Amino acid sequence: MCELFAVTASRKITVNKPLKEFYAHSEEQRHGWGIYIKDDVRELLYKEHIKASDSRYLNRFLEDEIKTVLCLSHIRNATVGDVTDVNSHPFTGIDKFKRKWVLFHNGTLFDAPDLDKFHYIQEGSTDSERLLLYIIERMNNMDVFESDDRMRLIEDVVAKVVPGNKLNLMIFDGEYLYIHKNEPGTLHVKTLEEGLMFSTYPLDEGHWDEVPANRLHVYKDGHLVYEGQRHDHTYIFDPEKMKAVFMNYASL
Repeated sequence: MCELFAVTASRKITVNKPLKEFYAHSEEQRHGWGIYIKDDVRELLYKEHIKASDSRYLNRFLEDEIKTVLCLSHIRNATVGDVTDVNSHPFTGIDKFKRKWVLFHNGTLFDAPDLDKFHYIQEGSTDSERLLLYIIERMNNMDVFESDDRMRLIEDVVAKVVPGNKLNLMIFDGEYLYIHKNEPGTLHVKTLEEGLMFSTYPLDEGHWDEVPANRLHVYKDGHLVYEGQRHDHTYIFDPEKMKAVFMNYASL
């Protein structure tokens, strides 16, 4: 499966060491990598469809000190969509309020009819990109975009899409970091002095907790600011469903 990594902090911290450990997992997640960093002086987004350990850009980037308050990363094991740069994470979009959205997804959407129409307008071919387009459409149908409205919108999107699907998500809207998982054992969190670090698997021998499953959590500057209602749609891996996804994609 794909893997996710994030840091949200109240002040800048150096993230080179955990990023190097995270990207070392690319021997198993070989189909692409991506990173998004945003702080008071820069916004950086880069992604490639090659194995992270083979990326000359990434290797050079990790040699310089990286200090930031927000860092989101992904390594891909493709299930839906070709192995191309456009299908690598993250996916970004801008709503009518000029707010930029950044989405990383670890999972597969086996059945999400609300997303089907985006097959015909998306740039790539992943279910993850279609999910972002759905969020942007929902935002564009709103009359206001206050923080509470955005949180309720993302929680409603999760509620509509999650039944029968694996929906491990990291979404950033320029202000808030949204975290959701619904498969046990697939996302962990470590408390730092300055904030929080998230990773699909623990990256060191420090104390890591499982992120609570089946509810949306929203963070700002390393602090939890919203916890959504719990739902009952735990994802259990089904090899037959996964096989059907590969067969359907191969027939396109």
